[in-house]
Amino acid sequence: MSRKRLNNLIMTYVATRMVYLVLIFSLYLFFAGHNAPGGGFIAGLMTAAAIVLVYVTFGSNFLQSQLYYDFRILMGIGLLFSFGCGMGGVLFGLPFLTHTFFAGSLPLLGHIELATATIFDFGVYLVVVGGTVTIITSIGEN
Repeated sequence: MSRKRLNNLIMTYVATRMVYLVLIFSLYLFFAGHNAPGGGFIAGLMTAAAIVLVYVTFGSNFLQSQLYYDFRILMGIGLLFSFGCGMGGVLFGLPFLTHTFFAGSLPLLGHIELATATIFDFGVYLVVVGGTVTIITSIGEN
């Protein structure tokens, strides 16, 4: 077996295991920091790093065959989430980006607590993932 083939085999093995770990850590960062500044941003960067790892390991053709959507649309959806969350306060006569909390009991889920900051962070998450992956893939194609 040639050295180049062995290196590619090792990279493929490590990347397939690391992607799942990075995505789980990204999910943890999102929910651990959802009520503090930066949870959506750093989680988005971690998710984008996992996607870039797949891109570097397997190539752009593989990534495009596995992901069926355009990341620019993902950025637009993220902007709508964040802007909509910010405008929610304005609709009730409060300042822009005023967040509120929901604490209650839902069927099948039990007692939950949810802040509108989570929705805002989800929008930031989508913008960061979409923007980072769009930039990296456009650089790789040229």
